[in-house]
Amino acid sequence: MTDHATPSAKQTAETDALDARHSWHPFTQMREYLANPRVHIVRGEGCSLVDSEGREYLDGTASLWTNVHGHNHPELNAAIIDQLGRVAHTTLLGFNHPPAAALAEKLAGLTGGALPRSFYTDNGSCAVEVALKLSLQYRQLAGEAQRTGIIAMENAYHGDTFGTMSVGDNGVFHGRFKPWFFACDRFPAPDYCEFDGRVVRDRSADSLAALERLLTQKGASTSCLILEPGIQGAAGMLLQPPGFVKAVAQLCRRHGVHLILDEVFTGFGRTGDLLVCHREGVTPDILVLAKGLTAGYLPLAATLCTEAIYEKFLGAQDEWRALYHGHTFTGNPLACAVALKSLELLRPLVESGELRRKAALFGKLVAEHFENHPCVSEIRQRGFVAAIALKPARPGETWAVNDRTGYRVSLAARKHGLLIRPLGDTVLLVPPPAMSDDELRRLCAGTLAAMNEVLS
Repeated sequence: MTDHATPSAKQTAETDALDARHSWHPFTQMREYLANPRVHIVRGEGCSLVDSEGREYLDGTASLWTNVHGHNHPELNAAIIDQLGRVAHTTLLGFNHPPAAALAEKLAGLTGGALPRSFYTDNGSCAVEVALKLSLQYRQLAGEAQRTGIIAMENAYHGDTFGTMSVGDNGVFHGRFKPWFFACDRFPAPDYCEFDGRVVRDRSADSLAALERLLTQKGASTSCLILEPGIQGAAGMLLQPPGFVKAVAQLCRRHGVHLILDEVFTGFGRTGDLLVCHREGVTPDILVLAKGLTAGYLPLAATLCTEAIYEKFLGAQDEWRALYHGHTFTGNPLACAVALKSLELLRPLVESGELRRKAALFGKLVAEHFENHPCVSEIRQRGFVAAIALKPARPGETWAVNDRTGYRVSLAARKHGLLIRPLGDTVLLVPPPAMSDDELRRLCAGTLAAMNEVLS
């Protein structure tokens, strides 16, 4: 790793004190956070991060599922620096700049021009909000005002704004706000599990049958169906079998329902392909992209749609057809510039099969390390995603929520040079696709060692 000065002990103590005094971290019980040793990241290079005390860790979460090419990548850095010498930010509200236009063209190419229009926002939640508004306003403008319904899948997570919470289905995260949600119909998620390319369980036919019944009953009054294709990330990396997304798409087409694919998590190499819709051979009506779009460098999201949807919003000013939605940093030039460079770097890795090769190795390593562990109840793995569900070794024994077993494993992993994050008592491994073969081995070996220390 490049040599940079590590903060002094005094500087680290000051950072710690300021953090404890003023910070409020997301998805974090602050009492627990402040009661444990804290990690203050000061630099990164490749797939490693270094804290304020000079300790180096593998980034086993890809910095919350965003990092693609590693940290401090010279070409990504150069793209930002070059753009920074031109302009750091300018609004897209009635203006334009070259990186935004160039990126929109590249994103249109992801679907072969089938989704030629990009609406930029800052993050996945906002991009999903735009997707829902596009579908619902389209119905009003197309004389289909009766189509007000929305369908989502059980266990869904699409973000934390009120619209995205309404189509989500996570009681722990969102349950206390339920009185303010709008109505949403749901169909069951497929009961499916695979790892290392092996199917453990597949009851997906029940899910599709339930969706078909729902669409037969309510399709005529439904505007759109929103789906995390392939993997439901925040639900615990719940998987869908190959062909499932295509079957959902066919049902939506049959009933004239817009299909929104939320690829915020699954896009840009996460599954070994550029997008899940490529792997499935599906073109949705609306596609939502974020996280890996900028390789984890800057906040940027895009909502892509068909020309038919876009054209319905055109008209005279007094028709009030425009989409009245926007964000201050929509289409930020620095973010667009780094997204362009990331796509340029990612395409050869996908087209050469290198990402799929490395993802297959990751699956084998996960199986080798965790398959026969007495405290593992299930493994779910696809691409650069693995969920290792933990259980007590003794039959009939259970863990209380406050036992925090998964969290204690993540704390122990730090001693083995890893930063990982659990979801309850499920340990999640979500490495950057750039992680080397040896680093993937270290990630699995270190996680196993941490598990054994905690669970022994």
